[in-house]
Amino acid sequence: MSQHNSSPETGSEEEIQSQQGHAPLVEHLVELRDRIIKMLLAILVIFLGLFFFANDIYLFVSEPLRLLMPEGTQMIATEVASPFLAPFKLTLFAAVVVAMPFILFQIWGFIAPGLYEHEKKLAFPIVASSILLFYAGMAFAYYAVFPLLFAFFTTAAPEGVAVMTDINAYLNFVLKLFFAFGLAFEIPVATVLLVLAGVTDVKKLAAKRMYVILGCFVVGMLLTPPDIFSQTLLALPMWLLFEVGILISYLLPKRKQEAEEE
Repeated sequence: MSQHNSSPETGSEEEIQSQQGHAPLVEHLVELRDRIIKMLLAILVIFLGLFFFANDIYLFVSEPLRLLMPEGTQMIATEVASPFLAPFKLTLFAAVVVAMPFILFQIWGFIAPGLYEHEKKLAFPIVASSILLFYAGMAFAYYAVFPLLFAFFTTAAPEGVAVMTDINAYLNFVLKLFFAFGLAFEIPVATVLLVLAGVTDVKKLAAKRMYVILGCFVVGMLLTPPDIFSQTLLALPMWLLFEVGILISYLLPKRKQEAEEE
């Protein structure tokens, strides 16, 4: 009888331990769900606030091309829904970009409890610099790359061909460049993270500089339209940002040593 009675007790203890082991996982999943909902709500609220200005936002984004189009030509919509869908898609993209600090804050709030104190001190400036660099990449594309690129495209048309770009095709083109330059400007952050993680060091990165330069042009070829101008305009900043990442990685050990001495 005693053996018969001990079996349910043992089973109940095992069930309790199993439930206790699953409880933290369920709590993490609930927290993750709540944070994802907050991200989506933030994007929705910003989108609703910007949607009234959807056409104005599209005019702003298309201005680098419109200013350079030959006299008597204009942008066109070749699809029935393009006049609505193109500004709609651009406004949604703008809402995600504007909400990016809040989105990263929610991600940070989810992973921060699992980090050590020194990791938290490094994570915040890395996240903040990532946001600023992504915005800087988009701004560089809009103000520096687009005018040069569209000036070449609009003057390279054969004689007798009117330059009248479809609004949806133009949007897909510029969104691709925005993403390409935004991600390319994250190179200093990626370089610093590789050095901090011990994957490589400054000397090894400097020794592979020629391979990195070649890789920048290959990435520029893959991420940008098939023309030498946009490829070069992406590859050169990537190389310079790689050098910035090496410089920052070189200075980090010195600052760490000074802090330890203090």
